[in-house]
Amino acid sequence: MTARTLPHSTAEKLMILAAVCLAALAMPISFTGPAVALPSIARALGGSPVELNWVTNAFMLAFGSSLMASGALADNYGRKRIFLTGLGLFGLFSLTLSLVTNLVLFDILRAAQGLSSALAFSGGMAALAQEFEGNERTRAFSLIGITFGVGLSFGPILSGVLISHFGWQAAILVTVPLTIIAFGLGASRLRETRDPDARGIDWPGAISFTAALTLLTSGILQAPDIGWGHPLVVSLLAGAILVFGIFAIIEKRAARPMLDLSLFRYPRFVGVQLLAAAPAYSFVVLLILLPIRYIGVEGFSEVQTGQMMLALSAPLLIVPFLAALLTRWFSPAILCSVGLLISAAGLFWLSRCMPGQPVELTLPALVLIGFGISLPWGLMDGLAVSVVPKERAGMATGIFSTTRIAGEGIALAIVSALLTALLSWKLGAVLPGGTGPNAVEAAQKIATGNLASALSLLDPVSREVVLQSYGEAFGHLLRILSEITVVTAISIFVVMRIPDKQAVAA
Repeated sequence: MTARTLPHSTAEKLMILAAVCLAALAMPISFTGPAVALPSIARALGGSPVELNWVTNAFMLAFGSSLMASGALADNYGRKRIFLTGLGLFGLFSLTLSLVTNLVLFDILRAAQGLSSALAFSGGMAALAQEFEGNERTRAFSLIGITFGVGLSFGPILSGVLISHFGWQAAILVTVPLTIIAFGLGASRLRETRDPDARGIDWPGAISFTAALTLLTSGILQAPDIGWGHPLVVSLLAGAILVFGIFAIIEKRAARPMLDLSLFRYPRFVGVQLLAAAPAYSFVVLLILLPIRYIGVEGFSEVQTGQMMLALSAPLLIVPFLAALLTRWFSPAILCSVGLLISAAGLFWLSRCMPGQPVELTLPALVLIGFGISLPWGLMDGLAVSVVPKERAGMATGIFSTTRIAGEGIALAIVSALLTALLSWKLGAVLPGGTGPNAVEAAQKIATGNLASALSLLDPVSREVVLQSYGEAFGHLLRILSEITVVTAISIFVVMRIPDKQAVAA
């Protein structure tokens, strides 16, 4: 055995784990951090509401849609190489974003940043799987999941503090030091590995999957501006359905598909995908919508908003470890379902909190949501590989990550569009002329945190009435999300209890 093939020591494995954890921390910070900066970015770069929505959606769309293809690239061309390439590009795009003065170019670079994130994340996860075995691998992957959650949750808090002192660019640049450290650890400690049986990339599958997600997201984001019945929106959504169908046909016929559709014969695997998607609409969307609400609508400072978001995020530092201990007495399915029901209760509570009410009425609701979603958070990654045969665990992990991240992007687009539609409806009820172009445009501006500009369109309606309408629309949205979360919790509980032998026969 040569020195190159000798196993890594425990200390070296920990450094490799640290490199991937730092990457898993930086990527989600780049998703949620700019949400706090969105009002400042809008003031600095201008842009329409649709263009502003792409600040967050471009990143998540590119990240989620390219994860499986990035995993295939890592298997074919080297996991270390893809990991380091992704990190290098991610750092470069982050630096470039801080210098951009045009919002359209900003959005394009955000998509490029998301693509580089997929390369780093997939390469890092694939490399990590080669270093750990058995229970160690499960614990390592669970730690990655928790780290990713911490990045999602604390991105707004960290960004709020930095923006208040250094401007919106700080929310973009904060990940650069993490990226540099991760690159150094990975370059020095990771060994290069490939899949000896890899047979190239499923490019038709990768391209059709990305195209379908792009059409779907574009249609959803355009709908509040031009209407759901507009020919462009209808064409985009119909195109998404068509291309998803083409993608399914491609994957069924491929010798080595990017997505093995036969895995969906396992009901418990389907349950895990529901679990992967659940945090998107019960938790992650709040990490984007609440900073916009608190800063752009209610007038909180970035620091005050960060303090508010701490109540939502802090449970992720403790509760996932508590959940791991509770698995001695309760099944993961029970813990995950109970956690989602707790989150649903918190969402309903938050729906009753109107703008201008004392903060003390809002904080318990945020804590409840954060506590509830933290119960399944640390268990999800382990479940992803435990509900399928061992030889298919790698693909199961890739599908799980894609469902989680692409689901977050799609959920954000849908929820943003729904909030705009609800707000337009509420504003139409208080405007003298009823719902019209002014109500729609004002709703779009408020949904992206530009209350001052919206008020000029709504004259003579007072600010207090507009805030009341916004609070009612936001509350209605949260009640819908609460109901969806309850249905998801029940579905996961039922499906995850199906015995393996029935799942295989299904």
